[in-house]
Amino acid sequence: MSVPEDPVADRLPDSLAVYWESDVVKIGATLAAVYLLYVVAGFLLGYGLSGQLNSLRRLTFLIVLYSIGALVVNLHWGYSGLFNIGVVGFMAVGVYTTTILTRPVAGQTPTGTLPGLGLPLPIAIVGGVLAAALVGYVAALPSLRLRDDYFAIVTLAFAEIIRITAKASELQEFTVFGTTLGTGGGRGIRTFPNPVNQFFEGTGAPVVDAVSGTVDGSLVAGWAFVLVLTGVLVCVLWMIVRLAGSPFGRVLKGIRDDEEATTALAKDTNSFKIRAFIIGSGILGFLGIIWQGSQGYISPGLFVPQLTFFIWIAVIIGGAGSNTGSIIGSILFVGTIYLGPGYVRRLIEEFVSLSGRAATFPDALAALAGGDVSGILLYTLDQTSALRVVLTGVLLIWLLKRRPDGLFGNRREMASSIDVESRVRDRQSSDATTGGEE
Repeated sequence: MSVPEDPVADRLPDSLAVYWESDVVKIGATLAAVYLLYVVAGFLLGYGLSGQLNSLRRLTFLIVLYSIGALVVNLHWGYSGLFNIGVVGFMAVGVYTTTILTRPVAGQTPTGTLPGLGLPLPIAIVGGVLAAALVGYVAALPSLRLRDDYFAIVTLAFAEIIRITAKASELQEFTVFGTTLGTGGGRGIRTFPNPVNQFFEGTGAPVVDAVSGTVDGSLVAGWAFVLVLTGVLVCVLWMIVRLAGSPFGRVLKGIRDDEEATTALAKDTNSFKIRAFIIGSGILGFLGIIWQGSQGYISPGLFVPQLTFFIWIAVIIGGAGSNTGSIIGSILFVGTIYLGPGYVRRLIEEFVSLSGRAATFPDALAALAGGDVSGILLYTLDQTSALRVVLTGVLLIWLLKRRPDGLFGNRREMASSIDVESRVRDRQSSDATTGGEE
């Protein structure tokens, strides 16, 4: 079965299809459609202005962060062919390193809290990014001789080693060269203060006071932080696009398509793959800092493999090899699968009268067999996180059947800066028309 290159463009009038060719329009239209769904859901749930803004803020916050993670996965897999499923490990290294570097030194902390090195936040962020990049280098060295599936297993195991190490009671508090540090172990550790929130609590307090009569003042700081993160996303996208269009990026795409042929062109493929992996690991470290670190508290339980799989699903939805697909895939994943079940649950509870509770799945099936659908609804509403996983499986099955390359997988960038296949097709068409005569 043939799959149309762009099913949306095929359904649009020619005058609108021209605008749809722009990647910005595609991203904006997808985001606007998801926003509209959430505004309607908020209206049905009786949200006021503050409630609507807070709902859209959380939605945008997660979309931006998942988009950054998806862009890095796309750099590793879509451009370099590196099957990295240890994403959360590098995020953990970045945020834990930054947290330890920013904690006040021993003697300046309240009793019972963990000390650190007392460095300024900007320096600590650089240290966290460099630590994540260094760990990426260590992980890549022994792994690049492995095939894709074994490389994936190694990176997953590496991420689990990092999580379990951070959880170890021996590292809850330890001393190195007379300096006391600690990860907090399984109980976690408080992170650095969010500089955006600090701004609006201090110098920017008048801005909060000016709008506090209309919306909740905390929304101002929340949306300001989301806008800062959006700027980070734009910078990451610009950097990856520039990287992909450079000679370095073309070599990476050559490695992805045919590593042996690229090696035959006198390219040190291992060196290129290591450098790509280091760059991606550093960005993931920064992602961990601005994502988990900005919440004020981290623990090993935040860095489970499930988060890596969710980022991968966003890439699969959009299609590997397409930066636009990675962002749109993140919008669709967060809007429908990640946050969607929670809103469906609230809407059902709002408009459907249900009583009781189905404790187990057999109880729900027994009630359904007796003609009572409330049991299965009650059970489903109590299993929102499980429903998210089920929806993920259903979506993956649908994609494998209908669009195995993802929504934009047909736009995977070539290693060559010249579209050779297109020129060959044009020449064959020309030969067929002219009979091969010049």
